[in-house]
Amino acid sequence: MRRGFSLLEVMIVVVIIGILATLAYPSLEGYLQRSKQTEAKVGLSAVYTAQKIYFAINQTYADSLSNLDVQLETGGSSRYSITLTGSSSSFTATAKGNLDDDAVLDIWTIDQNKTLQNTVSDITSE
Repeated sequence: MRRGFSLLEVMIVVVIIGILATLAYPSLEGYLQRSKQTEAKVGLSAVYTAQKIYFAINQTYADSLSNLDVQLETGGSSRYSITLTGSSSSFTATAKGNLDDDAVLDIWTIDQNKTLQNTVSDITSE
């Protein structure tokens, strides 16, 4: 007597796996995009720390990233570009990036009070 699975049994298992994958994909996509936002948070936290060190030495905040001793990920591997505006008593660093292929950018900011905000979310705009 031969033992094994019939074609019908294998097809039923394939259909069940397909249904489960279809149900799981939307929530997985959201988790993946939220994990990509970590790059912006880490980069802005590095800028914040560098600004606090710069302020302790110079009694003013830097007005450009080139004045700070901070290494940020740039180029093709970076999803976000970070810009900085600063004055003697305040600064705002902004990270902008596109997490998917739509026109909406994901925008994060941090200021001298370490207020980290997601001003425009690319995740919820789908």
